[in-house]
Amino acid sequence: MTMQPITLYSHPIGPNPWKVALILSALQIPYETVTVDFADVKKSPYVDLCPNGRLPTIVDPNKDITLWESGAIVNYLIETYDPSHRLSYDTFPERHQLQQWLHFQVSGQGPYYGQLGWFQRQPERVSLAIERYTGEIRRVMGVLDQALQGKEWLVGEKCTFVDLCFVPWQELVPFVVGDERIVQELTEQYPNVHAWMERMKAKPEVRKVLQEKSEAMAMAMAKSTK
Repeated sequence: MTMQPITLYSHPIGPNPWKVALILSALQIPYETVTVDFADVKKSPYVDLCPNGRLPTIVDPNKDITLWESGAIVNYLIETYDPSHRLSYDTFPERHQLQQWLHFQVSGQGPYYGQLGWFQRQPERVSLAIERYTGEIRRVMGVLDQALQGKEWLVGEKCTFVDLCFVPWQELVPFVVGDERIVQELTEQYPNVHAWMERMKAKPEVRKVLQEKSEAMAMAMAKSTK
């Protein structure tokens, strides 16, 4: 039976839907992207799919399931569509370490990077908040840098779904930090993270999704200036 494409509800700027797109792409799962404006995520029809009014959400017609929350979606895709463990492990302790890193990405990297980006875009500069969340980015990158010392990947000897999950937010560091001097400091202070991201961005499936994201952002910006 031919697999029907999964519908991914996304946004050009929001990194979390692109995390899901990376997993779909790496597993070669057909999918269609539906863009939802941030102004519409708290309204019907989208809120009927995701009562939390956040992105992403997927609708998988092959299994008749709708899911929201990016971490839950990633786990679903791996459990359902990665039986050969291309992006995962079914061994101890690796399968638990994968969950450790996924939870860290969802609870650590995403929210703190997102908070800094939000405060940087406000008309009134709140220095204390910017200092706090810039410090949190340093903390998260420090954890990653230490974990990657002498290693290419976070878990085991191959790129897994958790490596992919960190890419969209990490790629946005220059944007959320907004200070070239600090960005350069982060690159020099955390060389293992920098090298890891270069390996990630060299992967064909990552290049494909980041190109799609770049094109979607360009289209969104063009519409906003009309």
